Amino acid sequence: MNASGRTRGVLKVYIGSAAGVGKSYRMLQEAHELRRRGVDVVIGFIETHGRPETAALVGDLEVLPRVRIPYRGVALEEMDIDGIIRRAPEVALVDELAHTNVPGLRHRKRWEDVLALLDQGITVLSAMNVQHLESLNDVLERTLGVTVRETVPDWVLAQAEQVVNIDLSAEDLRQRLREGRIYAPEKVASALTNFFTEENLTTLRELALREVASSVDRVRQALLRREGGATAPATVDRVAVAMSSDPPMTAQLLRKASRIAGQLNSDWYCVHVQVPEERADRIDAAVQRRLVENIQLAQAMGAEFVKLESADVADAIARFAETRGVTLLIVGQTRRGRWHRMRFGSVVARLIEARRGLDVLVVSLDERGHASARGRLP
Repeated sequence: MNASGRTRGVLKVYIGSAAGVGKSYRMLQEAHELRRRGVDVVIGFIETHGRPETAALVGDLEVLPRVRIPYRGVALEEMDIDGIIRRAPEVALVDELAHTNVPGLRHRKRWEDVLALLDQGITVLSAMNVQHLESLNDVLERTLGVTVRETVPDWVLAQAEQVVNIDLSAEDLRQRLREGRIYAPEKVASALTNFFTEENLTTLRELALREVASSVDRVRQALLRREGGATAPATVDRVAVAMSSDPPMTAQLLRKASRIAGQLNSDWYCVHVQVPEERADRIDAAVQRRLVENIQLAQAMGAEFVKLESADVADAIARFAETRGVTLLIVGQTRRGRWHRMRFGSVVARLIEARRGLDVLVVSLDERGHASARGRLP
């Protein structure tokens, strides 16, 4: 139950490899099935993308009005979260989980709207493509050359009691595209040769299948815990990422930590050790601003941020890990020169050599600036 005593709503997410696999279509089918069983279900927001089959399936389902928000000289339509809450259905369909709302609405992101609906006791059916998962951002940029700007934090998807993969082979999806069932005819040729290549779609399909498998395992473990049964021993109890005051690769480190913690169904921390020369009255304003931004990013991804104060960074992190049961630490490869490391030592090397039951995963940047793990060091 939430703070008001209501039973929290249940989140169910349909996930797919790309646009056009049939996520919205399947949500609408489920809505009709629910209504036939007497469930009070409404459409809070559905995006048909002009696809006749999807639009026709809306049928006589109750569609709640959208709100019109003026933005840069035009009126844009968005989901009316307050209207849904007033209507108070048992179930609401909310498409496009990764969508960014127009400025002026209650929340910046639609997934925040969904969390608010769940808090009101409303069950939500939603949908997203796997490429919008925050922790996959670097993987997609490295393997597909695609930068995804609208993302959903992994911890949000982890709240879903059910994640359903709408699976379609790469060739079948490309055939749908050729038939004009996904995009307008003038966009088909470009899509086939760019994003909708067989290689890209196969990669995305594998990622979607893997994500659903991880979700199923998380749910299974949660059920076993609730029922008092034995669970499989965790490989890692807790995960932490060590963040310096002005790191060049914070986003990559945080995504990797979020991904690993999600796969392990584990809590994770973002740890920053403030050394004396980085006190608020000494640190550069620009560095301080970037540090605050990185802290906010970590919290948005579901990390618990922890600030420590010490002149000995390695010792402070090792002690924290012992106290909180952290057994896997993720760090960025040092960019200090060899002379500096010889004179002052390396924090990473000291952590690896500490032998306190802490495994250290060192993440480096390849020539294009992408994060890659160089191995799990005992």
